[in-house]
Amino acid sequence: MPVYTAPTKDTQFILHDVLKVSEAATPGYDELERDFTAAILEEAGKISSEVLHPLNVVGDTEGCRLENGMVYTPTGFKAAFEQVKEGGWTGLDMPEEYGGQNMPYVMGTAVGEMFSSANQAFTMYQGLTHGAASAILAHGTEEQKNTYLPKMVSCEWTGTMNLTEPHCGTDLGLMRTKAEPQEDGTYKVSGQKIFISSGDHDMSDNVIHLVLAKIPGGPEGIKGVSLFIVPKFIVNEDGTPGARNGVSVGNIEKKMGIHGNSTCVMNYDEATGYLLGTEHKGMRAMFTMMNEARLGVGMQGVAQAEAAYQNAVAYAKDRLQGRDVTGAKNPDGPADPLIVHPDIRRSLMDQKSFVEGGRAFLLWGATMIDKAHRDGDKDADGLISLLTPVIKGFLTDEGYDMTVKAQQVYGGHGYIEEWGMSQYTRDARIAQIYEGANGVQALDLVGRKLAQDGGKHVMAFFELVKSFCKENAGVSEAYAKDFIEPLKAASKDLQAAGMYFMQNGMKNPNNALSGSYDFMHMFGHVCLGLMWAEMGKAAQAALDAGTDDAAFYETKMMTGRYYMARRLPATKLHLARIESGADTVMGLDAANF
Repeated sequence: MPVYTAPTKDTQFILHDVLKVSEAATPGYDELERDFTAAILEEAGKISSEVLHPLNVVGDTEGCRLENGMVYTPTGFKAAFEQVKEGGWTGLDMPEEYGGQNMPYVMGTAVGEMFSSANQAFTMYQGLTHGAASAILAHGTEEQKNTYLPKMVSCEWTGTMNLTEPHCGTDLGLMRTKAEPQEDGTYKVSGQKIFISSGDHDMSDNVIHLVLAKIPGGPEGIKGVSLFIVPKFIVNEDGTPGARNGVSVGNIEKKMGIHGNSTCVMNYDEATGYLLGTEHKGMRAMFTMMNEARLGVGMQGVAQAEAAYQNAVAYAKDRLQGRDVTGAKNPDGPADPLIVHPDIRRSLMDQKSFVEGGRAFLLWGATMIDKAHRDGDKDADGLISLLTPVIKGFLTDEGYDMTVKAQQVYGGHGYIEEWGMSQYTRDARIAQIYEGANGVQALDLVGRKLAQDGGKHVMAFFELVKSFCKENAGVSEAYAKDFIEPLKAASKDLQAAGMYFMQNGMKNPNNALSGSYDFMHMFGHVCLGLMWAEMGKAAQAALDAGTDDAAFYETKMMTGRYYMARRLPATKLHLARIESGADTVMGLDAANF
């Protein structure tokens, strides 16, 4: 059976040595002292390894079941959910006035990674609720916020997002779900939604659905979409769940992974709904939830890769197979452990350097969200908007690939269910698809985000990298060679790709769009390169100052050197693909495929 230990030490290193959170000017960050964050992360780590992780395989093998209109979660989920609620984890970074602890989003992200590594399917129940609550917080009336948020922050009630319909996924302008206005100001919502994560279950007293629908007579297409709060049970005046609403579960989807999460077909039959935000402006309100969810899904990519990597390392150290070509390392045994072999090392270093770089990228992104929300920093808001499709698309693509690499370390045992490695691969796979498939993320990045605010934010990113390289080139000759020079080269590749789009995309948009996926990955590598340069600088500073834990920082330096030398040069491949243009991509007639 797989094991999991929360990476508290590495998270602390990123928070304090790299991001220096307690020194930041963002409101609330002055409270994030090392001892304080250590206490939170240690407790979250215990819950992850002792409560959530043992249920991961249970959720995978049992799944959820629908009986007489009620959805039942796997054995142990309900009791674990109570523990998580009692600990206040569901409202860690939510406002105190609604029962939250008002901690910065960066702490919610750090804890969320641990919970997702331990049990992704379980953690989605509170994750979707957090997103729905954030949308109500941003766009709801005072009455709506007072009615729903206290119960949602505590997860006494949970939440969902309802976008997809059987005939439309990304193109939401095609939706058919209708919302008929009523004289009392409510709406009657009718239609069917599919792929609804945490759609119904037995762990909360009410489920608050956020449903996209069209009000008859509104504008055509996406401009006519509105967002509605549609509770499973109508809320009484005293705040208790009342009569059952016209909402039912048609089916639980049979899925490749995340079996412990109830992914439902939801049927709305003149269900009472309450407009959230403004008529025909539903996408603006829903994007509050979707953007948060996309960052959370990027986190899932790193989380599954981390859990898979931990097990692959343990197996590689224990499994005896073949001899080291340079001489036996286990002469008293029949063979050497797998970890002596260069190709196993390559695979493990790919995984390790991605996970640690990806974690830093996520936490850096979370600090931007805190700057934007807590300090009104528009530049931070613009930069995280630019980077959101990179975080979602790149980290989930790479995260899935790393679970495959971890599975491969096991050889044939990786393909056998009792070893548990296939679950990480199956669970990670959905992250590339939901909350906007990764191809859509790439199109969003190139088609919308690069030009946002006149290209201000992508230029700010390039300037950030340039300034970092200039300011830190003198750290040491070795540091400049191993970290600064590779980062400068990769950033130049990224700029060259952007220039290609500018010069060739206007006359033929396909020249840009056919290169969008490569650009997203190129951007992701540069971001991780920047993170590794930051971590290398922090590790070198710790070694220069003298430390009782030299092995940790030396390991960090070596892992960073690996990424810069072996992974970051992928930008050259992506650039070559982009500059080849659209002709070979678009050349075939549809009939010839």
